[in-house]
This record gives sequence, structure tokens and C-alpha cells, in this order.
Amino acid sequence: MSEVVSYPAVYSDRFGEESTIIQNDGKTLRMSLRGVEFSGFMFDDFESGIADEAKLTSFPLRAGTLCSYKLDCQIPISVVMFGNLVEGNLRAHIEIGDPAPNGGVNREQIQLSLTVEDKTFKSPGTHGWFDDELLEIQAALPDRIFMKCCHTCAFSDYHPAGYGAFGGLACFREHKQEYLAIKDKVSFMHFYSKRTEHVQETYLCPEFEERVPGTGYRG
Repeated sequence: MSEVVSYPAVYSDRFGEESTIIQNDGKTLRMSLRGVEFSGFMFDDFESGIADEAKLTSFPLRAGTLCSYKLDCQIPISVVMFGNLVEGNLRAHIEIGDPAPNGGVNREQIQLSLTVEDKTFKSPGTHGWFDDELLEIQAALPDRIFMKCCHTCAFSDYHPAGYGAFGGLACFREHKQEYLAIKDKVSFMHFYSKRTEHVQETYLCPEFEERVPGTGYRG
């Protein structure tokens, strides 16, 4: 299990607003709200896991999962600037809408902003998941500056059939050269089962190597 990292956060819904701390062990996100602990994997799937419905009356829920809320948190992230490693702050603003007739929610927005060395780079908040929002930030960064995390690693990729808002990035560090040689969807689908594990986009392990455009299925 990874070291537990704490993210300062502010949660708000129609019942009020409160400051909290998100505890992240590299797989599961946990936060305490109004005396109830919620956990999830993707920032949009927080559940309490308690059976006492009386304790949940002050929360908007959809099939037991939090909905109709806003969440702001600050995620520490490593950034390489001109060959030097510095610490950056990735602020995530998440809005989850109301229950929809199809069983989901009617709106989901994720907007990210990276602050490093007193400069801030914002994503547009139009995609609904960390992947493309991080890509937008990386594209806005000057040359020789990049976020050093699983999302920018040479050995990570997403399943072609789709993935969630956060934490669905597959790591192939145990099969590096095989992964880098794959170029087409069919080959990758067969290869996908060789993943070491799923990782969070903002995680960083000692085997990180910067992604080179055009390598691996993700390119």
C-alpha cells in the first residue's frame, strides 16, 4: 500500500459547506463529512458503507452515492522545470450534478489548475475526467516543463473501451518494452491483461520515465 497523502478540501451541497481532509492511500479516497466517513475511487463515487439511514439524511444521495455537490481539493504533484524537480499544487474543482433518469447524474465537471513557481495553468473543465484535463494543462506548459506523475509516464495507458473520472490508469512497468512496441487497438486489447495494476493519474513511482510522443498505444 502507498503512503497515505492528505488533501485539504472543501465540500458543499444544499445542506451546507465544510472543510475536510481527503485521505488518499493510492487506491481509495476517504473523507469525513458531518461525522460520516465516505470513501470512493474516482472523486465521483463516494459512498458511506453504513446501514443507518438516519445518519445520511443530511446528504444528497443517488443509490447510496453522494451527488449534487461541489468539492475543491489541493493535490501535491511533482513538476520538472528545466531539469529540476519542484513541487507543484494541483487544485481540483469537482461538481457532481443531480440524479438523472438513466441512473447517473445530469452533470459532471472536473476542472484542474496547476500552480508552480507562482504561475498557474488552468484546464477548461469541459471533459469530465482527469485524463483530458491534465492533457490540457500539459499542453499549456512551456517547453521543458512537465508534471512528473503516472499520467505522463511512458508505461501507462487507458483501456480502449473507456475509463472513469480518476484512478483507472493501467501501469505496465513489468512489461515495459512489450507495451512500448504496441501501436494498434487490437494488440493492446490482448495485451491489457498484463498490466501490473491500476494507478491514479497523480501518483508517482520510482520507475517513472517521461512519455515520448508516439510510443505505446496512447501515443
